[in-house]
Amino acid sequence: MILLICAFAAVITFTVFAAIKSSSVYQTAVARAKADPRVTEAIGTPIRESWVVLGSAETSGGSGKSDLTIPLKGSKGNAVLYVLANKFAGEWQYERLLVKIDKTGETIDLIDTSE
Repeated sequence: MILLICAFAAVITFTVFAAIKSSSVYQTAVARAKADPRVTEAIGTPIRESWVVLGSAETSGGSGKSDLTIPLKGSKGNAVLYVLANKFAGEWQYERLLVKIDKTGETIDLIDTSE
């Protein structure tokens, strides 16, 4: 019985992680981190995401909110991608999109404020 409960919990956990990882807010945030030369310089390439994602991504029709913490690993080190976004009229607006480099503590802001 305990084995069945553990297996059920594992399936639920995998399903939740897979749903978050397939969301557009997650995919866009990770793509921006992987494409940023400051991030690739700091942690190396290729950049891979951990299978564990902390936080939540909720949507309802054209609105939603997301608060994610995504561990990243490169050939030269590790980092954490922090995502805070709101969905309005079907489009995600990123309030915060930061990468914190583990080795140096440097924080890289991925939101281009010059737009």
